[in-house]
Amino acid sequence: MPEKRILIVDDDLLNKIDENRGEMSRSEFLSFLINNQLQEKESSPVSGKYVSREEYAEFTQGMKELLRHFFDFFIKDGLKQEEQPEDGNFAELAQKLQSLSVAKIKPKTPR
Repeated sequence: MPEKRILIVDDDLLNKIDENRGEMSRSEFLSFLINNQLQEKESSPVSGKYVSREEYAEFTQGMKELLRHFFDFFIKDGLKQEEQPEDGNFAELAQKLQSLSVAKIKPKTPR
């Protein structure tokens, strides 16, 4: 026979347990909840709702490369047509292009 211990909980929690346990005893209900929670973690460590740091860093780097190629295409296209922009947008775009090509994101190592 398993050893029995006393678990002290707030009245609100006890009321929630009693409202939701149906025909199970309090002990069976708590055991059921704990087992279900542990099974969910084992079968699906990330339930698709979250992104890991590495995935986020890879996505960010990919977006920067895409933007760099996009800017590069339009800057080269403008140079081919030998049209100089009338305002300082060309210099600003060239500077952004350089910053995107230099910026590299390193994923943080877990602690």
